[in-house]
This record gives sequence, C-alpha cells and structure tokens, in this order.
Amino acid sequence: MGELKKIVVLGGGESGVGAAVLAKNKGFEVFLSDNGEIAEEYQIVLSNNDIEWEQKQHSESKIVMASEVIKSPGIPDETPLIQMLLERNIPVLSEIEFAGRFSDAFMICVTGSNGKTTTAMLIYHILKKAGFNVGLAGNVGKSLAYQVAKESYDHYVVELSSFQLDGMNEFKADIAVLLNITPDHLDRYGGEFQRYVDSKFRIIQNQTNRDHFIYWLDDPVISDEISKREIKAKSLPFSDRGKVDEGAWIVNEQLIINLNNNKLTMSIHDLALQGKHNGQNSMASGIAARVLEIRKEIIRESLSDFQNVEHRLEFVARVHGIEFINDSKATNVNSTWYALESMSKPVVWIVGGVDKGNDYQMLQELVVSKVKAIVCLGKDNSKIIKAFSGKIDHILEAQSAMDAVGLSYQLATKGEIVLLSPACASFDLFDDYEDRGNKFKRAVKSL
Repeated sequence: MGELKKIVVLGGGESGVGAAVLAKNKGFEVFLSDNGEIAEEYQIVLSNNDIEWEQKQHSESKIVMASEVIKSPGIPDETPLIQMLLERNIPVLSEIEFAGRFSDAFMICVTGSNGKTTTAMLIYHILKKAGFNVGLAGNVGKSLAYQVAKESYDHYVVELSSFQLDGMNEFKADIAVLLNITPDHLDRYGGEFQRYVDSKFRIIQNQTNRDHFIYWLDDPVISDEISKREIKAKSLPFSDRGKVDEGAWIVNEQLIINLNNNKLTMSIHDLALQGKHNGQNSMASGIAARVLEIRKEIIRESLSDFQNVEHRLEFVARVHGIEFINDSKATNVNSTWYALESMSKPVVWIVGGVDKGNDYQMLQELVVSKVKAIVCLGKDNSKIIKAFSGKIDHILEAQSAMDAVGLSYQLATKGEIVLLSPACASFDLFDDYEDRGNKFKRAVKSL
C-alpha cells in the first residue's frame, strides 16, 4: 500500500470520519471534505487525530490530488464531483472496502431490504454471549474503519446497505446473510429494480467454497437470482414454508436449525422477537451461530433474551392499558408490512412523512384486518388518505409527534396498540428517523 500518497474522504459522518482516522493511522496524508456541516462530535475526533478537514464546501483543487477517494454511502455515484473523479481515473471506494484492507478479522455481513439491523444485532448478541471478541459495525455501531483503527476484534458483524455494497470490490464476507429484497431506494438506481438487486448480491462477491451464504429461500427475487448465478459459498437457506436439507425452517411452531445432521430445536413462542419476519431474522442469526459452532444452549438463550434495537418495534409505555410502540425506523412500506403483520391487537396506526414512491396497495389487506384508525404524520398526507379512504373510518392528520400521540390516545382504548410505523422517510418534519422516534417517545411519556 506504500504507493498511496493521499487519501481524500468525502463526508464527515460516522463512516467518513472512521475512514479518515484509519487512513491517518496507517500513515497516509488525509483530507476530509463535507459539503454540509460536520457535527461537533466528529470535528473533535478529526482535530484530535490531526486530520485536515473542511465543511460547507468541496475544494476540488485539493480533492483531485487524491490517490484514492473514500466516499460516504450517502453520496450518489451520479454526483458531478464523483463523476469528475471517475473521469480522471481516481478510484472511488467505500469505507467498508478500505477498512477490509487492514483487517484479518472474520466478517459476518448482513444485508436485505428489511430486518438487517435487528439481525446484525442479534448475531452480535449471540457471539458476545458465547465469549467471542466481536465488534458490531457498518450501518449500526461505530464504523468498521474506526474499529479497525482503534480496536482489535477477531470477528465483526457488519450491517451493509446497498449503498455500502456498491463501493465494495475486493472486500469479502466469510458469512454473508441476505434476508430479503423488495423495492427500495430506487431513486438511487434510476428506477431500475434489477440494479438494486445486483447491488444486494454484491454481498457474496469474492466468496469461495470455504465461505457460507445464508438466505431466505421463500423470497421470490432471491430464488430467481440464485438460479441465474454461480454461488461458490456453501448455501444455507432458511424457510417458514417447509423443511430444507441444511439451514433452518419453521414447522408446527418449532424453529429447527440443521447443520451437518446436528439439529437445534426451539419453540417460536420462546423467541424474544415475535412475528413472522422476526422468525426469519432468528433463523438467519441461528444459522450463522451454528456455522461458528456456538453451543445450542447459548443460541437458545440468546434468541430468547435479546432486546431489540431502538426505534424498531420498540415498546415505549402502557398508558391506561394502551400500548405505545415506536417503529420509526420503518421508512418503507415493506418494513411497515412486517410491523403490522406482527400486531395481535387492534391498532391505531401513525403513518406518513416523505414518500419514496410508496405503493400502499400491499398494506391494504393487513390494514383492513388490523387497523381501527389512522393518524397521518407528515406535510403531505394526500396519498395515504386516498389509499385508505373508505376502508378505515377514522383518518386524521397531525403536524407534530405530540399531536399525533394525543390524537392516537383519544382514538385507542384499553387493550389496543398505538403503532408509529411511518412507511416513509422523516425529513419533512424531523431531522431523521431517530429524531422522529425520540419525539414520539417523549410525547408518550408526557401523557
């Protein structure tokens, strides 16, 4: 790597700052540039590591001097600055790709349109309980690059978005987990679903017959793609429709994991995470743990005592017998489908925000069977109102989390659920999904 003289990092968030710290740690000249404002916590990290940086601009004269550019996953390839770099044959890569060069750790990588954060955290939970020296990275926890620079873990569980996968070339997952593929982020892929599918399948690139590929057999997109591709890794599918030779399945309310004719069985009622989709997350996590030869009793215990990620089907409080659940991380229709599917009581549903080309048709059957009232939380709710008018008697609008919670509380009665599961991005009324979820929780606690 000695020929690399200068690393330029574009983006001053968790990923970019981690990459800059690692590059500095490895002796490169480093310059970080962010067109927006860099959070104070990251400014401190950059200054403490003696890294040159700028904000609210991109100084092209400095950027084009780079031997390589590491870009934030949030910056599209079509951005004029990125196109200019590529035209000059300056390599542009992801923080994950860069971090992988400097780590010999065992990589367990998780992707999918939905459930990847929960599954990554669940695998991490099992490994920690089993005594592994393990880090949690990618879209959750500290960036992989920062941990490679500052820690010395033997294993990493890495959650990967399609944007992170797009910038990976030589990086390899020792265990690759692909949960599901449904249309999402199509604005980044020119409206072409196949480009998004190809991006997700990059998780298995560079795998050999010594590696493992865990995937949901019942997903029609995944099954179709597998039939068209040469898979070198050992395939370990999971299914909730029937038995597989090796992998995992659910039958008669029992979750069964079978590797090398060695079965682990537990009741789905003992799982910490309930709902059909969480059965899938638990199967994927359990298979990964068995590949690593973790003892069955540790896996059973971990799958039954796991605490879910914040803002993902997070229980907030019970007020006068009404349960309030924060699923603010559900920023697409598919995530909300999973949330509604797991509800076992009548629901007052808080939905809305920035629509990413949503098709609410796939929710209609669930909404009719489970939802008693809708509270729209967004600046433009016309599409939601049109989709469910005539199907749900009560559809109200709110312009703040406090208003939404107040209206929902009036609509719900004892034994029912108020569910914030927006199916939309948050940027019309909130900073991000975390800000939305936190304001929802504060509003609930003020009741």
